[in-house]
Amino acid sequence: MNHKRENGFGRREFLRRSAAGLGGLTLGTSLFAKTHSGLLLPDVPAGRPGKARACILIWLDGGASHLDTFDPKPDAPAEVRGPFDSIETKVPGVRINEHMPRTAAMLDKIAVVRSMTSSFGVHNFGVQYVMTGHKPTPAIEYATIGSVVAHVRSVVQKRDLGVLPSNIAIPDLVSRDSAAIGEGFLPSTASPFALGSDPGRHDFEVRDLDCREGLGEERIERRRRFADAFDRFHGENDATPGPKTDPDLQRAYDLVVSEKAKLAFNLSLEEPATRERYGIDHRANVHDANNIGQQCLLARRLVERGVPFVTVNNAGWDNHFNIETYKNRHPGDPNDEGTHALIPGLDKAFSGLVQDLEERGMLDETLVVVMTEFGRTPKINSVGGRDHWPNCFSAALAGCGVPGGAVIGASDDLGEFVKDQPVTPSDMAATIYTLLGIEPELELQTADGQPIRIAPNGAAPIEGLV
Repeated sequence: MNHKRENGFGRREFLRRSAAGLGGLTLGTSLFAKTHSGLLLPDVPAGRPGKARACILIWLDGGASHLDTFDPKPDAPAEVRGPFDSIETKVPGVRINEHMPRTAAMLDKIAVVRSMTSSFGVHNFGVQYVMTGHKPTPAIEYATIGSVVAHVRSVVQKRDLGVLPSNIAIPDLVSRDSAAIGEGFLPSTASPFALGSDPGRHDFEVRDLDCREGLGEERIERRRRFADAFDRFHGENDATPGPKTDPDLQRAYDLVVSEKAKLAFNLSLEEPATRERYGIDHRANVHDANNIGQQCLLARRLVERGVPFVTVNNAGWDNHFNIETYKNRHPGDPNDEGTHALIPGLDKAFSGLVQDLEERGMLDETLVVVMTEFGRTPKINSVGGRDHWPNCFSAALAGCGVPGGAVIGASDDLGEFVKDQPVTPSDMAATIYTLLGIEPELELQTADGQPIRIAPNGAAPIEGLV
């Protein structure tokens, strides 16, 4: 029976409006979104043996230069080599950027892919391709790898993941040019839960757990009881089978009232020495920049508590002007070089995360991936920067059996094109799924029953990593 009312909205719309009074809870990109199941098609295996229980994706938003991070060209002409030197690493014959000494010292625990290649040199399509493994198309909105993992873990494999969301973005999952990066055709429960605040700031507070502005547990409980009562009132006349309570409302309620959830986001519980390992000065009383170290530390706390996928969205890599700013956010400011700088910040955060996971016995079951949407032009432009370049770029992986010290593929002498073993974003997606014990051939359904493979036909796990 349709419960449309004269005032223009029915039972579900009423629930939506009532829940809005919870203070604007924002679980994922939309608290109340699609409710179709995205169910697994019959007779398709959900998984294979895989070591990784969780994945932390360090996303370098904007297109990080491969030449100025993991694939320097010290013998190239100056206009290609750029302003930075390179240094030796723990792996003989492999060099990386001079501002990544900590990563260099532990490269024997990290695999580098130097032959990523894409068809898209604009942000929105490039981001979608790398984050989903599918080439963008107007016919369907594909789900990001994080959303697929969250959905498979909780719905297909039916794992009890606790009260924390299964897919968390730190601080959000917003990219340039309005890239469609979210749950795509999957249910809203797979959407990335955006914190709404950067842990690199001194006033960091997860917006959905902040009860300071009248959003108390008693008020939330009253609204939940009201929504349940509204369900019961119409239940006997509603032909729709199954429970009536909106699952997203329940999810919001469970998160807000959970003391465990609040503690998971409390970085002050970490030892100062641990925070310093990630490149954080615990003595500073202000963190006003995008501090990737604090972001990665929070990511570790979340996977430690059962969250299967966390994205650290580190912005600022879209640099068309003066590539030297990669080493500090404000040229000439010596106080800003290091913790808040892009390359040194990545160095401290990535190496600190891998080391921390290993010492806690978590590295074997946690996959860490560093990715970006494309690389940058080999030749420095007229204003000292590098422009978009999808033909060749780099990625890095660690944990869950990834062979440390491996260098997959190679670029040519100028870092312009792939010379050996091209790796597409589809192949990378298939690799991540495989390491997480999920079949890349797995098919899920759209709302209208269309089967969608989580990795497209032709995608294959990267030889040498799996």
